[in-house]
Amino acid sequence: MTVALHYTESGEGLPVVLLHAFPLSSAMWAAQRTGLAARARVITPDQRGFGASPLRGDPASLAKPSLTTAADDLMRLLDQLELQQVVLGGLSMGGYVAMAFLRRHPERVRGLILANTKATADAEAAAEKREAIAAGVLAAGSSALLLDEVFPKLLGAATLDDRPEVVAEVRDQVTQAPPAAVAWAQRAMAVRPDSLDTLRAVTVPALVIAGDDDQLMPLTEAEAMVEALPKGRLARIPGAGHLSAIEDPTAFNGEIDAYLDQLG
Repeated sequence: MTVALHYTESGEGLPVVLLHAFPLSSAMWAAQRTGLAARARVITPDQRGFGASPLRGDPASLAKPSLTTAADDLMRLLDQLELQQVVLGGLSMGGYVAMAFLRRHPERVRGLILANTKATADAEAAAEKREAIAAGVLAAGSSALLLDEVFPKLLGAATLDDRPEVVAEVRDQVTQAPPAAVAWAQRAMAVRPDSLDTLRAVTVPALVIAGDDDQLMPLTEAEAMVEALPKGRLARIPGAGHLSAIEDPTAFNGEIDAYLDQLG
């Protein structure tokens, strides 16, 4: 059984699809739906199992988690919306799904935004940790362990110290993540391939966004993506951690505005 993704959208014009980070939902893009609506049609899906999108699927897709499945979910949504080409953006896990989509459907991508993500595959230790988290949340029937294993590294130091409302918002989204979706996504991310060759084949302009205080994605990963992309540009957001779109939406949206100007 295929999954029909739930989505939220705002604005009109050039379609910009933004894919959320793990273990959040499309709620993380609220400031982008508001801030970019004057110039673009901003479409923010809940990825499989998160937010209002179901996890259910055919037995094979559930038994063998893969970001290819997530990419095909997105393809069905674009067909449903009758969108032949979109500007595709993703943050963290959303970036992984965007790169998986590029491998399968490059002709549907008019522009590319990769934020706080990386193109390299997981090292063995990182993949093992993902499996431990997947097994742990399923055994507990709760995503509470993400508060120890994932949440502390999602936000930059300045946000943790000075933005209690952002900390509370992210914490709530983390604890609301369904355990089955958390496990499926962790296992899918653990087996994703290296995507640098995928980026080398991208012919459209691309924007890579990095937070200067991102504890999960070193700046070297962003620089490697820009080097691989034939038309890539790096934008750094000072003081932002891993969730730059939430931590400094004004700077984040400003970078996307400038990028959309470049696309024309």
